Amino acid sequence: MRRSPAARCGAVLVALTLVLAVLGPWVWGAEAARFDPMHTLEGHSSAHWLGTDDGGRDMLARTLAATRLSVLLAALATALGAVLGVTLGALPSVLGERAARFVTAVVNGMTAIPVLLLAMFAALVAGTGTAGAVVGIGVASAPGLARLTRTLAAGVESADYVAAARMLGTGRVRVLTRHILPNIAEPLILSVTAALGYALLGMATLSLLGLGVQPPDYDWGRLLHDALPRVYVDPEVIAGPALAVAVAGIGFTLVGESLARAAARTPVPPGAGKGAELPLGPASRPGLSSASEAVLEVRDLTVFFGGVTPVRGVSFTVASGEVVGIVGESGSGKSLTALAVGGLVPYPGRVRGDVLLEGKPLGELSRKELGTRLAMVFQDPLSALNPALRVGTQLAETATVHLGMTRREARARAVARLERTGVAAERVSSFPHELSGGMRQRAVIAMGLMGDPRLIVADEPTTALDTTVQRKVLDLLGEVVRDTGAGAVLISHDIAVVSSRCDRVLVMYAGRVVEEVPADRLRKARHPYTRALVASIPDLGTDRSLPLASIPGAQPVPSAVGEGCAFADRCGFADEVCLRETPALVGGVACHHPSGEGAVGASKEGSRDGRGEVAAEGSGG
Repeated sequence: MRRSPAARCGAVLVALTLVLAVLGPWVWGAEAARFDPMHTLEGHSSAHWLGTDDGGRDMLARTLAATRLSVLLAALATALGAVLGVTLGALPSVLGERAARFVTAVVNGMTAIPVLLLAMFAALVAGTGTAGAVVGIGVASAPGLARLTRTLAAGVESADYVAAARMLGTGRVRVLTRHILPNIAEPLILSVTAALGYALLGMATLSLLGLGVQPPDYDWGRLLHDALPRVYVDPEVIAGPALAVAVAGIGFTLVGESLARAAARTPVPPGAGKGAELPLGPASRPGLSSASEAVLEVRDLTVFFGGVTPVRGVSFTVASGEVVGIVGESGSGKSLTALAVGGLVPYPGRVRGDVLLEGKPLGELSRKELGTRLAMVFQDPLSALNPALRVGTQLAETATVHLGMTRREARARAVARLERTGVAAERVSSFPHELSGGMRQRAVIAMGLMGDPRLIVADEPTTALDTTVQRKVLDLLGEVVRDTGAGAVLISHDIAVVSSRCDRVLVMYAGRVVEEVPADRLRKARHPYTRALVASIPDLGTDRSLPLASIPGAQPVPSAVGEGCAFADRCGFADEVCLRETPALVGGVACHHPSGEGAVGASKEGSRDGRGEVAAEGSGG
């Protein structure tokens, strides 16, 4: 609302409409109903700015007084359309395959009918009058909402958590009400807000045609109907109701569409530059360098989806030329932290905290600055590249959009960047599917180098690659950091990779950083979880006659993380303090008993020497 002039204008118009709807009948109701046979069918005058009707009643007063009924009827029609539309759109989610196809075909058929014709037909069937008009507009608006609901629901139905719920035997209705509808509610509500503007116009149209409000009641459309025969003699008599319909309709439409556009944008940390709720300064903890030295500074970063918080108070820095690794089991919040740093947390996620790139809050960076100073390397290069565009075209787009280069200059830069990353120049004309996995990953890195990045965020960039290609890609990342002086964040499951390629390592568990340690001291880590992860890496001296080390139990889901240490249930050193108090990150470790210090009863099976049984995903948990 604050950033969009259209949204501000719409909000003012909606507020004016609602104020008139509340006050109109009280302030102008008596004047609007006062019958005056001595001044019938008059044009505009100082006494009657918009003239009078056939009963001598003031048209301006009647227009203002009609606001309440006009808005009320439009709201009722919109509510009816929302109920019908959402119900029709959601039905295929609970019906069998054939019935779902039938309902979808019905919705598609209704969508093909012009809205006004459908509204008139439904109004005639329901009966001429106020109720018929409400039914007509409600039925006419239902197909569009039904199609939107079906499209959104189909997207959510493919999510893993919906599949998991169905595998657990959850009923279709419960899956719909608990897992599908809550996740599509916001875009539906925004669409209904915009539909209210169209409903105002539709109700006025039906009343204008004589199918809506009937005397002695009147809305804006009825006033237009009664004044229309005089339009060529006293055109001002239709000005009031016509302007009222336009103003209110435009206002609701602008507000709804502006909110929808805002909700569709990926949230950027709202606290950037304004101070987080619990801001962490450079001296708040060991290992956090000052903002002047840091390429990236993250303070108390928190990511939440409704009542679920998968990332909790993460703080760290990355200096120029430094590679910081982030490790942890799946679900520990590594990738979400990376997405939050890049301002890419998916909807409906929200981010709180400070993210500063070279001392400047992320939210204050322009698109050009963000596009040239921050490079993201994702684990699946095939999904990061547009399959319909040639590789060179996608690389050149960065230079043309953010650097203002011509197509020729941008293409030459793309060729140079590809060659720098070890991809032959002729591959600039290839499509992504024509490249191998390693070449695609190199192309993604080259895309990030089209600008002059000061920070490279690599989210498991070697997951789908074979060992030889993994080494080449990691060597390339290291060369880029050394040659450009950029900072880098490397996220990986592989402890061995992180320990050999990074300067510092952040270990995450249940959304929190539990330890920060120099990479060359990983085997001397103090947190039981970090030591257990390291113990899960087999080497040439590992006794193959013994089972691999693993951590008993499983990491808690984000919604189940409460007070106390989240690792306590799996730790052999846990005591009452661990269950009661959340450990703070002090001295680079968040543990009440680092290295087993002061632990009582460290007797859990498999946890001797802090190694524990560690369920390692990949080669490092």
